[in-house]
Amino acid sequence: MAPSNLPAIFNPTQQDIEMLLAAQAHLGSKNLQVHMEPYLWKTRPDGINVINIGKTWEKIVLAARILVTIDNPADICVISARPYGQRAVLKFAAHTGAVAIAGRFTPGNFTNYITRSFKEPRLIIVTDPRTDAQAIKEASYVNIPVIALVDTDSPTEYVDVAIPTNNKGRHAIGLIWWMLAREVLRLRGTIANRETEWDVMPDLYFYRDPEAEENKDAAVEEAKVPGADDAAAPAESGFQTEWEVTGASTGAFISGNTAAPAATGSWDADAGDWAATSAAAPAEPATEGWAAAPATTDAQW
Repeated sequence: MAPSNLPAIFNPTQQDIEMLLAAQAHLGSKNLQVHMEPYLWKTRPDGINVINIGKTWEKIVLAARILVTIDNPADICVISARPYGQRAVLKFAAHTGAVAIAGRFTPGNFTNYITRSFKEPRLIIVTDPRTDAQAIKEASYVNIPVIALVDTDSPTEYVDVAIPTNNKGRHAIGLIWWMLAREVLRLRGTIANRETEWDVMPDLYFYRDPEAEENKDAAVEEAKVPGADDAAAPAESGFQTEWEVTGASTGAFISGNTAAPAATGSWDADAGDWAATSAAAPAEPATEGWAAAPATTDAQW
C-alpha cells in the first residue's frame, strides 16, 4: 500500500501509516461507487471495503500542494455540515488562515452577492460530498475547484480532488484534516523540515461530545472538593453519639415506668379515702340542721 507516484521526500513515515490505521481511515462502507474502485484495496469477507492507505496519502499530499499555490490563505474555504468535522475545519482554518463554514451551509453563499455571508473563494474543501452537496453544486456554478474527503459510497460529481478515507468516523475525519494542515505548513515553510514534529496533537481536531465533556467536568469538580469524605465522617459519628445518649435516657424512662405500679397503688388508696369520705357525708350534723330548718320555718309561719 506504499505510494509509488511521489518523490521520496513525500513518502509517509511509519508513524503516519500507523496513525491512519489506528483511526480506521482505511475502513470504507459496504457500498462501492464505480468511481471509487481505483482507491479500493480489497473487500473483507463481511462486505466492508478497505481503502488503499497509499492512495489516501498521495491525495493528501496532492491537495496540500494545490493549497500552497493560493497566495492568500483566506481565499480557501473549508466546509463541514456534519458535527464530526466542524471542530476539525475550525482548527484547520485557525492553523492555515482559511475561512471555515461549520454547520449549515446557507444557500447562495457562492452565487447570491446580496447575501450577508457571500464569499468568492478560489478553492473549497468539503468533509462529505453527500452532506455538503449544496456547497459543491454552487461551486460548480461559479467554477470553483473542489477537494473532498470521500468514502467508498460517496458521490464524486463535481469533485476535482478526492481524498479517499473513512468520512464517517470522528477520529478518521480529524486525523485527515490534521495531516492536511501539517502538510500545508510543511510546504509553506512554517514547519522547518519533515523531521520536526508539529507541536499540535491530532486530538485537537477530534470531535468532542458536549454532554460528555460537561459530565467529565462535573466529576472532576466533585473530586476536587477537599475533605468531603472527612467532613462527612464526624457528622455521622456525632449523630451516633446523640442517638446513644438518647438510648440511655430511654433506659431511664423505662426504669421510671417500672416504678409506676407503686404510684398506681397510692392512687387506689386515695380513691378509697374519697369513697369513705363520700359515705360518711350524710351523717354530718350540718346536713341534719339544713334538713330541719324548713320544718322550723313552717311552724313559725
